[in-house]
Amino acid sequence: MLCVYESFVTMNSFQVAIAAEAYVAAVMAQAGCDVSVQYGANQPEYDLIATKGDRFRKISVKGSKDGGWVLAARLKKGRDYPEAIDAWVNKHQDQSVIYALVQFKGVSFGEMPRVYFCTIQEAAEYMKSRRGAHGYTSLRETHKWASGIAKGAVDNIPSQWRASANRINDLMGIQP
Repeated sequence: MLCVYESFVTMNSFQVAIAAEAYVAAVMAQAGCDVSVQYGANQPEYDLIATKGDRFRKISVKGSKDGGWVLAARLKKGRDYPEAIDAWVNKHQDQSVIYALVQFKGVSFGEMPRVYFCTIQEAAEYMKSRRGAHGYTSLRETHKWASGIAKGAVDNIPSQWRASANRINDLMGIQP
């Protein structure tokens, strides 16, 4: 008998990271890119390199099974949210790195996760505009604030970030 799980809740963080990276490589290849994996676990700055024609981009892959991606939270101590987000941007040596956000929450076994692509600057601008325009150091696919200064505000990842060949070509700097 085939066992079908409701979701990926049994995946640990290492398995989420591996699955996310493999999925992004597949999506990039489907968009016509050649993809290389950086050698060695947990290398700084990026995980994959995608090339298409004479263009290349480093890609940092972030996987999640809880609906969000923590990006700048560890830089919050002693800073307000916008300052922590600016510190996160400034720690990147290469500002052209593309972030690939992969979400497994609510995805049944055998189904593909949702994936979004954004630049560092797009992620920073989005984080600064979240939580009722007070800023937040994480990205959430969708979240309604139930209390606090943002009560009633709803955060949603921008639809234009959703993976598509056009989005990938745009981020790679390839004109249609």
